[in-house]
Amino acid sequence: MAPEHEPDDDLEPEGTEDDADSDFEDGGDQTEVTIEVRGLSLYTHHGVTAAEREVGQRLVLDIRLEVGDCDATVTDMVEDTVDYGEVCNTVSLVAQQRSYKTLERLCSAVADRLLDEYAADEVWVKAAKPEPPIPLSVDEVSVEVWRQRGGADDED
Repeated sequence: MAPEHEPDDDLEPEGTEDDADSDFEDGGDQTEVTIEVRGLSLYTHHGVTAAEREVGQRLVLDIRLEVGDCDATVTDMVEDTVDYGEVCNTVSLVAQQRSYKTLERLCSAVADRLLDEYAADEVWVKAAKPEPPIPLSVDEVSVEVWRQRGGADDED
């Protein structure tokens, strides 16, 4: 038989919002949010050769945005974070807007646009060619670009 216990009205249950707030004030827990999109497959016209740019090919892009502490962890509202659906649309637009010879330039253009349009501290973009135009058997070739938001020029 369980011992009888009368609740103490002066005590709040563990894990309440007040406890969480005091952790942040005391330098306790800190939340960092990363938004990641993997395997965004797009048909594009990038490449060194004219044939690659004319005929086109499939690229697979992976995107990661470091957004830091965002309000959505508390509010549960899409408006308080970076919407990954919008990120995919932005990446698709940049990747299909014009043709680049190198994946390095494409990844840089995507990273720049993501930093311009979204509240991210850092972005990482990887573009892979699953069927590169080389005479050897490889699973894929890829390029990764990482960008970090600059100093005073980028702050609001």
